[in-house]
Amino acid sequence: MPVVIVEAWAGKTIEQKKQLVEGITSVITNMGIPPQEVHIIIKDNPKHNWATGGKLASEESPEK
Repeated sequence: MPVVIVEAWAGKTIEQKKQLVEGITSVITNMGIPPQEVHIIIKDNPKHNWATGGKLASEESPEK
């Protein structure tokens, strides 16, 4: 039972998340794993909780 955890900035639509999980599931099922055994967790993170190079992502790319 593979578990895939996706950490991303908050703000993705339900449709975008649906496409993401369908794509991830497709890749894993191509390895012979049944789709019902694929578990995906999407963690939405606000940009002020994410930093790169010592700067908050919200400073570089403010939330809309």
